[in-house]
Amino acid sequence: MQQIQPDLWQTELENPAPGLTTHAYLLTRKEGNVLFYNTGHAYELDRMAQLGGVERQYLSHRDELGDSINLIRRRFNAHLGGHVAELSDFARVCRPDILFDERDMHMGNIEVIPTPGHSPGSTCFYVESVTGKRYLFTGDTLYLADGDEWRAGFIKGISNREALLASLAVLRQLAPHLVISSAFTGPAGYQAMTPRDWPHQVDRAVAGLTGG
Repeated sequence: MQQIQPDLWQTELENPAPGLTTHAYLLTRKEGNVLFYNTGHAYELDRMAQLGGVERQYLSHRDELGDSINLIRRRFNAHLGGHVAELSDFARVCRPDILFDERDMHMGNIEVIPTPGHSPGSTCFYVESVTGKRYLFTGDTLYLADGDEWRAGFIKGISNREALLASLAVLRQLAPHLVISSAFTGPAGYQAMTPRDWPHQVDRAVAGLTGG
């Protein structure tokens, strides 16, 4: 694992499909650590244990499901969070303990923001870090591509364009300092951001989605 912020750690790179790369991210907290997304690297769990374990694991959408979730759950007695719209997908691995359904605050500083479009249950997470920075976990709703460009996670025949556009409008109103996607196609899965730059990044993603 690599430390990328005083309270945020990135797991080792994974390649679940050609041209597609992912990481998971452990947010360390006195009240209990939260793992965002998922990792299939079992050896990373030893490092997580050294950092205090995993209190909760939050998935941004169904594509992050995998057998490692049950391994993490058994190792740390972690509670799994996922969107209610994707319960049938979760059923093949395990049922979430925490169901996402509407915009809500969890654990005092983690805002859960449903952002359907990429998939029916896509969800983003907006964290007010104790460092004073704001972290936005976008899942695949927005992903970081080559050229440090954020793109909408639209897959023809699977995603809902109108729902995704509405979700991007919600994300545009936020003011993150660090934006972290689940999958990415560029050299990194996260990017430092200024609140002034973020709306422009979202606007570019919208233009790419609409052809504008």
